[in-house]
Amino acid sequence: MDDLVKQAMAKWPNVPDCYGWLGLDERGHWYLRDDAAQASGSFQSGAKGAKGSLLRHEKLIEFIHRNYAPDAQGAWFFQNGPQRVYVELALTPLVWRLSDDFQLMAQTGQTAQVQACYTDEEGRVYFNTSMGFGLLHTLDVGKAAEGLEQGLWQLETTDAANLQTTFAFRISPATDKKKPL
Repeated sequence: MDDLVKQAMAKWPNVPDCYGWLGLDERGHWYLRDDAAQASGSFQSGAKGAKGSLLRHEKLIEFIHRNYAPDAQGAWFFQNGPQRVYVELALTPLVWRLSDDFQLMAQTGQTAQVQACYTDEEGRVYFNTSMGFGLLHTLDVGKAAEGLEQGLWQLETTDAANLQTTFAFRISPATDKKKPL
């Protein structure tokens, strides 16, 4: 986490959390979700306009990546100065890329060690790692197949409907916030 963010948190400790305004899609892209996007439906709904606007500002994306983490309940957030901005996830909190030498790198640029490899009923590939659980980018599924053939990982199956429960993360902190915990 950036030092300036830590300083802002100390200076303003009671800033309310923000929900619904930031989303992460299946390819590791960030979306800003204004009032109109949120009114169009949930980030996960697929409704026209619900995703919001694709974030393209490189410095802002780098700032998000440096300050992206999970809370104790498994909801991922971006610490924006003193304000915690909870992230709506299309599917998982991390999106992995696989290098030529089979190293995993998250959309944040951080690398992680594989603990397990999974596939679901749709054929999507996931990795549980030292950093957390995430979906493998679709462009790297062929490379993952090579790694499996080489015996780098054992492939396990999982049910997409149970990912949140099995791997302890929350897809929609905004929706969860509206329900009694």
